[in-house]
Amino acid sequence: MTLEGEPAPDFTLESTAGGETALSETLSDGPTVVLVNRGSWCSFCAEHLQTFSEVSYDLWFNDGVDILPVVTDELGALTEMRDRFDLDFQLLADPDGAVADRYSGTEETSRGVTGIAATYVIDEEGTVRYEQVADHPADRTYGNWVRYFIRNDHEDIFA
Repeated sequence: MTLEGEPAPDFTLESTAGGETALSETLSDGPTVVLVNRGSWCSFCAEHLQTFSEVSYDLWFNDGVDILPVVTDELGALTEMRDRFDLDFQLLADPDGAVADRYSGTEETSRGVTGIAATYVIDEEGTVRYEQVADHPADRTYGNWVRYFIRNDHEDIFA
């Protein structure tokens, strides 16, 4: 099932900043990028997050874009992950995988329920304009590509 062209499922999750973050609230400020990640233990996911961390301030300052990394792990483990990898944004805890399941899906692994890694670009109206669901944990969309995609009116200029 693809979400591209469809309304993005709303969610509210606990943040490593303290409190909760809701997708619907971030969309009132501009586009939002939702990243689904497997867990704090996933090195591929950490690398994926770092590519977005490097462009997050530029996207927020110049384009009003929020980045919401949804990680299927407990809040304490995510705080450690954020600090260990020096990420410039907060992570959102989805320990039971309920949000990940509504986006890219989940799978049962030796570490429990994990989200299937994915990237979504959601416009201000709440419509998914881009979706990439990983076929393998190492598959990823890079933050810089998403920056070009947003700045070119949601068109893939590299296609």
